[in-house]
Order: sequence, then structure tokens, then C-alpha cells
Amino acid sequence: DRMKFVVSQLQDADIPVSLFIDADRHQIDASAAAGAQFIELHTGQYSEARTEASRAKELQILADGCEHAIAAHLRVNAGHGLTYWNVYPIAGLTGMEELNIGHTIISRAALVGLERAVREMKQAIQGKL
Repeated sequence: DRMKFVVSQLQDADIPVSLFIDADRHQIDASAAAGAQFIELHTGQYSEARTEASRAKELQILADGCEHAIAAHLRVNAGHGLTYWNVYPIAGLTGMEELNIGHTIISRAALVGLERAVREMKQAIQGKL
């Protein structure tokens, strides 16, 4: 009830609300029940996966979460730990609208400049890197 109240107050002030959650059905359903417009799926476990099998498992969890969120009329974003080397599969999830990727771009920009770092991330998102 508290979350629903806070979400309502923010939306009444024309502030879009996005809740940062795991790709868990209960968290997704709770976000929809609270009235959020967006969720941001936590990609940390996917990003930290050390084997192809564990990465594939985490990607499927995110894909299922994305699908469930869309069915619940939520808009879907994702982020946490995404890099040039792991972003493409997440960007390709059906219904994914936005990726939050600040740290890796800024870290790269310290070496190659912001323009090139952003250009390379755009290429990575498109699977062209």
C-alpha cells in the first residue's frame, strides 16, 4: 500500500515511475499493482555469469520477465553491469525499451573519448562490435 501511495503521488506530479527489480514474477506483479509505468530489470546476475550456460539461463530469466511485464502492461528497461561484450542479447529482448549503461561507457570514454565510447556502445547494442 505504501508503494502504491508513493507511485501515485509521483505520477500526480507528472513524474514517470520506474521500479528497479529482479525479473521475478512476484516483483513484476507487485510493480504493476503499485501502478508503476516502467520497470527496470536488474541484469546483474546475467552480467556476472561466468559460463555460457549460466549466462544463457540468466538471459532466459530476463526474457521471461520481460514477457511477463509486457503482459502486465508495464514498459521495460534494463540495466546493471552491462558492457560492450554482453549488451547485445539484452538489447534484443522483445519489448526492451531502454538500457541503462553509464559506468562502462564513461570508463571507456576515459581511454578513447566520449564520442567514440558512445559510438562503440551503439554498435555493440546493434551487434556490430
